[in-house]
Amino acid sequence: MPDSPRQLLWLLASRLSAAALIIGFAAGGALYLFETRRAELAALERVADSARHFESPAMQLAINAKAPEEHAALSRLLDRTRFFGIRVFSADRTLIYETWEDVPAALIDAARSRQHDWPERGQSHQNWVEVAGERLIRVVLPLVGEDATVVGYLEGVSRLDEQSLQAQREQIRNGALTATLSVLATALLLYPLLLAMLRQSSALSRRLLDANLSLIRSLGNAIAKRDSDTDTHNYRVTFYAVALAEAMCVPEKEISDLVVGAFLHDVGKIGIPDNILLKPGKLTADEFDVMKTHPLLGIAIVADNPWLAGAALTIRNHHEHIDGTGYPDGLRGDAIPRAARIFAVVDVFDALTSERPYKKPMALAEALTIIARDSGRHFDPEVVAIFKEIAPVLYATAGQAGNTGLRQEMQAVLSRYFRTAAVPAGAASHPGEPVD
Repeated sequence: MPDSPRQLLWLLASRLSAAALIIGFAAGGALYLFETRRAELAALERVADSARHFESPAMQLAINAKAPEEHAALSRLLDRTRFFGIRVFSADRTLIYETWEDVPAALIDAARSRQHDWPERGQSHQNWVEVAGERLIRVVLPLVGEDATVVGYLEGVSRLDEQSLQAQREQIRNGALTATLSVLATALLLYPLLLAMLRQSSALSRRLLDANLSLIRSLGNAIAKRDSDTDTHNYRVTFYAVALAEAMCVPEKEISDLVVGAFLHDVGKIGIPDNILLKPGKLTADEFDVMKTHPLLGIAIVADNPWLAGAALTIRNHHEHIDGTGYPDGLRGDAIPRAARIFAVVDVFDALTSERPYKKPMALAEALTIIARDSGRHFDPEVVAIFKEIAPVLYATAGQAGNTGLRQEMQAVLSRYFRTAAVPAGAASHPGEPVD
């Protein structure tokens, strides 16, 4: 979908213009084939008419006898047809008679030198010969005797000179131009309707996208409430994750999946019992085993929503360790999706630097020291190296922004990676959301 009203107008105009040109070329090509075929049929018809001359008993006798003398009627045929040459062959394909108009010798030599097929009874053969800027069409018909056997062949050679070719080209050009202008005129009449339909489609897509993004926010808030936390954590880790992915030059589609996955990474905790999820002290081994099921519970929650499919990589794998000691699958190294490797760093960083009911926030330097210590074991060293460079600025920005600022930053991220700001002119926007 286009990202702005101007792009929408350009898309529609360019598509309609391209359609007009394609139809124009198609019409020109069809007209060329039609004109070519018409010329062939006309030549074939003339040869067929001329062949009747050879049905006379005198001519049949001349053919069968392979008489060498000129037949005067051949020359008269040229006056009644558009041929400039007529040749007669015997059944064994030996030339018996030929007569030509006063035309350049190059044309006669070209017609004589080119081979052609010898058609069976009831068939015909025609082919084009290009020579000296002109086109010759040769048509060959079998001559049938009284006993229904082929007794010879008649060849007629027509000429499309430069003037005829020019007339043909003009006719083809005019036909193509007429088709193109007709399509453009129709497109101009339909343009307002098509534009209105495209705007409506864009508005519907926008509302669907907004509904999906609202679903993400609602699920994220539900997770936070369930975990006795605020939704600020989700906004913060999403802010960190996107900034880190951008610093790593991750493709846009992968970042959009990371945004959804970051906001819903702990959605599976909805299925963890309160006595384990809300336990203030350390979990027992059995309780921790239950807690480790939340990635798979999260996958089950989003499984039936195709729009959330990209989030599954982060939801399932954000507790995997680069050395293979994580859960739920024990993946190692690059087998862990990049989105999950990125998110694992920022999730732990935010947990270390955030205040919880059971702990005070850790200082930035101390948190980065712990992250660096676990590089190569828990975290991807490449991700850690880049995060250490940008973490001070990100940490300061998140601290100054507060909950309101982080929400605004989240809206900016959504606008950047989900095209929420691209609304065609006339489409209604949602209150409180920016529209370009």
